[in-house]
Amino acid sequence: MGSCYGRGGAAVSNTSRWLGIIGWGVLGFFALVALLAPWIAPHDPKALDEPMLPPSLTHPLGTNDIGQDVLSELVYGARFSLLVGALAAGFSTVVGVILGVLAGYYDRFGFALMRIVDVFLAVPRFPLIVFLAAFLKPGFWTLVFFFMLFGWTKTARLIRSQVLTERHHGFVEAAVAVGADDVRILARHLLPGTASIGLVRFIVEFQHVILAESGLSFLGLGDPTVKSWGSMLRYAFEYPTIFISDLWVRWAAPPGVCITLVVLGLTFVGFALETWANPRLERRAG
Repeated sequence: MGSCYGRGGAAVSNTSRWLGIIGWGVLGFFALVALLAPWIAPHDPKALDEPMLPPSLTHPLGTNDIGQDVLSELVYGARFSLLVGALAAGFSTVVGVILGVLAGYYDRFGFALMRIVDVFLAVPRFPLIVFLAAFLKPGFWTLVFFFMLFGWTKTARLIRSQVLTERHHGFVEAAVAVGADDVRILARHLLPGTASIGLVRFIVEFQHVILAESGLSFLGLGDPTVKSWGSMLRYAFEYPTIFISDLWVRWAAPPGVCITLVVLGLTFVGFALETWANPRLERRAG
């Protein structure tokens, strides 16, 4: 029985490791494309040429209905989509971790915060973001703020549960006994233990933001002054003959494939991190 669990656990470990490598490779590729966009893109994404040119050496994916190079739009779109996702996920994770640690350590604050979290979680997030985006000026920081505002709640709840358990451990009680103040206990003893949960939540939130930002841009509620994968899909789907010709292959499909690959890469990384953060998952799977 023990050897069976051992072999199963090793198989799961190898699977999660390879999925993590693949995921990091996909994310690294798109991050590199975003960073090197000015050197990779064959043209300025806002420069105009003859509309609806077919693929060629000059325009590998052709041009769109107003003459902009599709490949250049795709490359620069990675910058906006990934940057919004990374910043919004990062800010919401930091806010969620800090509030969750405080809520787990201070009971009254935790009770009040969890009632606020219940209200946020009771309302569907994406429809509410769409509603707010329709009335406020769209822009990069507006989008980041929206996703951060509604993205910290689940992280805070998970971190609070972790801290509620950790604060009764011997090392925390020993720190209290020797007179350590709350700041030291929180920063030195409780906060480091939340790193694994925070990393997993960052990946999950990154996935949501990538999809939600694409959805908002597709609906025309994103930043109209920049190129993003969602806005590319929007303009492609507005073209009358997009589905009765081969235009969808070189115009609508590429941004959709990029969004899918990034979300899939994040899923693989998230699975690997979750297995690393909770080794019991390997034993159960084995």
